[in-house]
Amino acid sequence: MVADALRSAHGWDESAIELVPISTSGDRIQDRPLAELGGKMLWTKELDKCLVDRRTDLSVHSMKDVETIRPDAFRVAAMLVRADTRDRLIGAESLDSIGDGARVGTSSPRRTAQLLARRPDLDVSPIRGNVQTRLAKLERGEYDATLLAAAGLDRLGMSGVGTPIDDLLPAPSQGAIGIEILGASEEMAGLVAAIDDRPTSLAVGAERAFLAALGGDCRSAVAAQGQCHGPHIRLRAEILMSDGSEVRSGETEFAAGTVEPARALAQRLLAESSPMLRAMFAG
Repeated sequence: MVADALRSAHGWDESAIELVPISTSGDRIQDRPLAELGGKMLWTKELDKCLVDRRTDLSVHSMKDVETIRPDAFRVAAMLVRADTRDRLIGAESLDSIGDGARVGTSSPRRTAQLLARRPDLDVSPIRGNVQTRLAKLERGEYDATLLAAAGLDRLGMSGVGTPIDDLLPAPSQGAIGIEILGASEEMAGLVAAIDDRPTSLAVGAERAFLAALGGDCRSAVAAQGQCHGPHIRLRAEILMSDGSEVRSGETEFAAGTVEPARALAQRLLAESSPMLRAMFAG
């Protein structure tokens, strides 16, 4: 997608861009939750090394998988137009229609907490692997249902799979594809700026500022969605106990391009939370 966008923006032919597939630690380790193994760094460290070694000129990331605080040596210089930010439920028509005590597969702390907040009777269990692997586990009856990102399904040509869930806030940056470069590379920054979708960059920037202000880690249950409305951003967010027993939510609207109100929302939710919930974000 990024290569096609760059070729179109600059009138380049097919040979102008070389795609370098990289298998990350997050791809290879399939038997344990990533939160136990270093979190989002497992998705970025191999790509970072390629940039530093000049093996590549840019990295393409699912922004949901990029650490909130990145080394100064790198910068996210552009984002593509954001895809569907929702989750899709597979195995049932709605959250309410899932059977009592059913086993729902997800390794996401956010999805786990949101599910248990709505349906504390569910057996929410870890599930890893790519989309096809997870669907196969569902087909074999290992799980009764699962949640997957609509954006990922759509990009795999599986837009008809699952039921969109409109009332669960997504993970910060869900559905956004980011292009990261070496921070000092002004030439590359100019090239990728041509494919930047400004509303997406502004909205995701607000979500990431909210996340940074919380001070949590990959085990913390957080949801946030920023939406550009002309010159303003509306940011809705929530933080949750891992078992869904406490949820603190709020929203704010502010001028696009500023992030202080996003940080202020994070501080307000923490101030409204119990000591136990605040402790989930002490890092």
